[in-house]
Amino acid sequence: MGLSEPLAVDIANMGFRYPGNDVVSFSQFDLQIPKGERFGLFGPNGAGKTTLMSLMTGLLTVAEGSIKILGHDAQSKTVRKSFGFVPQDFSFYQELSPVENLHFFGAWAGLSKKKIIHRTDELLEILGLTEVRDKQVNKFSGGMKRRVNLAIGVIHEPELLFLDEPTVGVDVQTRHAIINYLMELNKAGTTLVYTSHQLSEAEGLCEQVALMEAGKICAQGDLDDLFKEHNSTSLEELFLDLTGKDYRD
Repeated sequence: MGLSEPLAVDIANMGFRYPGNDVVSFSQFDLQIPKGERFGLFGPNGAGKTTLMSLMTGLLTVAEGSIKILGHDAQSKTVRKSFGFVPQDFSFYQELSPVENLHFFGAWAGLSKKKIIHRTDELLEILGLTEVRDKQVNKFSGGMKRRVNLAIGVIHEPELLFLDEPTVGVDVQTRHAIINYLMELNKAGTTLVYTSHQLSEAEGLCEQVALMEAGKICAQGDLDDLFKEHNSTSLEELFLDLTGKDYRD
């Protein structure tokens, strides 16, 4: 990475708490993610993963410090067309078809009509949705809805893709297909920032990880290096060693 090339994510001295809540979610929090990474954020429930995703994608605003995405402030309109977000909750119109959803979100991302049509056809084929392209999404299985969610997140070919539990509730075949597609996106240059409770899945996808606990990073680095450092043989073992084994929800 050249000295002048921006990081995919650069969080410096960040502080945040929800309005009306005395509990501080983040204080003097730092995180840097280079472009091109497959980066995983992991932690128990309440660690702050989803809040951090919301801050990085501009859905929440920092109280202190800064978050830069691809060299721009996370709140700037400039950067919002450069990244994609696949949230845990479905982010489409249930009463519309995949084609109608993709056309709507493609237009919202500023794509030309020709580009929208091309990307819609391409993504429906890649994600196995061509045969149901004109059916209402509310009639789909959970796995099919996950694939529609993913298609919407990448229709504008973002440089950076945030993924919050992108495979939750899907079968093994769908999970495998989604992960393979994410790997292909990364090979083509898309930076992935991913969180999931599927730790075996994450172990195969992520090159770099950060383990979070109570709004702080308790371990970060190359996955193999962390295994050696903490004498762990799997991400699940490392996770439990660093964050404990008590119930969290």
